[in-house]
Amino acid sequence: MSAPAPTSAHPWIVSLQDGLDGLEKALLAGDAPGVERASAAVQVVLQGAPRTAEFGLPGSLLRFDMERAAQRFGQLRQAVQRASAQSQRAVHSLLPQQKQATYGGLARAASTGGAGRAYLSA
Repeated sequence: MSAPAPTSAHPWIVSLQDGLDGLEKALLAGDAPGVERASAAVQVVLQGAPRTAEFGLPGSLLRFDMERAAQRFGQLRQAVQRASAQSQRAVHSLLPQQKQATYGGLARAASTGGAGRAYLSA
């Protein structure tokens, strides 16, 4: 049996969903400044989250709604990461750079002494 449909959503969840809608629209439109604005708006909403006690009130769907919003936010985050990877590939194909060794720069920057050299030689 499915969960009952909420009769009224918490105002904070409504604000969060509106922010995620704006973020999704900006992502789909490829609007980088819009994505930044929408991300900032979502951050402001998240900072105004209700107290933890409100999530456990009898009859409250806040926890369920929050889990759905978190899942949606995760999907949007993955979309941003895919878009970023595509952009990086495009930039590197247009402006190829000399590739560094995978661990070479890290070993020189870290002060691990012999441990770092032993790891690199393994």
